[in-house]
Amino acid sequence: MSQDAETARNNLPVLPCLCANLRRATRAITQRYERATLPVKLSASQMTILQVLARTGELTQGQLAEMLAMDSTSLTRTLSIMTREGWLALRRGKDRRERWIRLSRSGKQKLREAEPLWRRAQSEMRDALGAQDWNQLMQLAYRAAATKKGEKQ
Repeated sequence: MSQDAETARNNLPVLPCLCANLRRATRAITQRYERATLPVKLSASQMTILQVLARTGELTQGQLAEMLAMDSTSLTRTLSIMTREGWLALRRGKDRRERWIRLSRSGKQKLREAEPLWRRAQSEMRDALGAQDWNQLMQLAYRAAATKKGEKQ
């Protein structure tokens, strides 16, 4: 199908740059995942943080920000909400500015509640894209995030 025919069929214009297309795609995907986790009142950002901490253990806020390619202000705001909910345990590092973060018992429970809903959203996305495109997109997304300014992967 031609690009113009695809655009007309979807009523979705092809945007002029990679950034715009990826940002639109991530917003649409985020909405799908957040609809899935609505019953447990968990945002996609919060779920991602729970998943990272479950896999890595304790991290500094700076390490977490780097892993997620997330700006400090957004991360601080999200961590504040998660701490208030009791999902995170925080401790100060050697330097007063350093904060170490790990999952609390409540955070582990919240992750257990959300995982089946998240897996269902994952499965729906995989089915919508097809296994080959899904795998390729996962690899490309990882490579794009891992690429630093001026470096080739």
